[in-house]
Amino acid sequence: MAIARIGIVGSGIMGSGIAEVAATTGHEVVLRSRKIESAQAMLAALEKSLARQVEKGRREQADADAALARVTATADLADLADCDLVIESVVEDLDVKKQLFVELDGIVREGAILATNTSTLPVVEMAVVTGRPERVCGVHFFNPAPAMSLVEIVRPLTASDETIAEVQAFAAACGKKPVEVADRAGFIVNALLFPYLNNAVRMLENGVASRDDIDEAMKGGCNFPMGPLALLDLVGLDTSVAILDALYDEFRDPNYSPVPRLRRMVSAGQLGRKTKLGFYDYSK
Repeated sequence: MAIARIGIVGSGIMGSGIAEVAATTGHEVVLRSRKIESAQAMLAALEKSLARQVEKGRREQADADAALARVTATADLADLADCDLVIESVVEDLDVKKQLFVELDGIVREGAILATNTSTLPVVEMAVVTGRPERVCGVHFFNPAPAMSLVEIVRPLTASDETIAEVQAFAAACGKKPVEVADRAGFIVNALLFPYLNNAVRMLENGVASRDDIDEAMKGGCNFPMGPLALLDLVGLDTSVAILDALYDEFRDPNYSPVPRLRRMVSAGQLGRKTKLGFYDYSK
């Protein structure tokens, strides 16, 4: 089955980013948020992003107009009924996601694929609450979705070969590089990335080096575009702790146990760029 009509559930950065990727590669997109104002705000953000690309000469005005015309904003889950693929990108809470999958299963047409953009949670837990577990998988885009080339295609035990092949083809049609991974916490990227980030905070906490020197060392020594502490600020410290907790729950590896300083900063509301204060100060 060729995937042509995409539903996206969630009004955050990832949802709007995936919508932009899908719309600019010829797919029809239905953006759903719980409030119509949030869905319309996503549409406005998409229009602004496309306008910037036109202004910088990266996209023709006609292409931007066509992409925007492919996107519909809604607050009604029923508007997702005719989608070929629905990707949820709501809060990283398994109970919330499972309830959403129950609702989607009763609305979205038979044979359509239901997918999650989770970065850590077990996909099989969402699959088994539906009547179509063979048509449920993970389609994990990275932030910012329009710029990042990778998509992790997560295969739970219940997914069919056809489902995985179809979502791989969809990712490729979006101009992305799909990689297949088993349904294990953290998949590939986060399972490797977050012990590194966590140990960078441990190094800072133990006084081995300063914040700036840790970040500069990893940029200059490993050619990384961003240091680990700046990257934690970008991801969000609350999100990072949640990912580390999920990894630790599954593997019980001490490298996945969040360093105390991370938890203290989250308790203090110092979450990184989203609160304008984390390891760096973004208020200036």
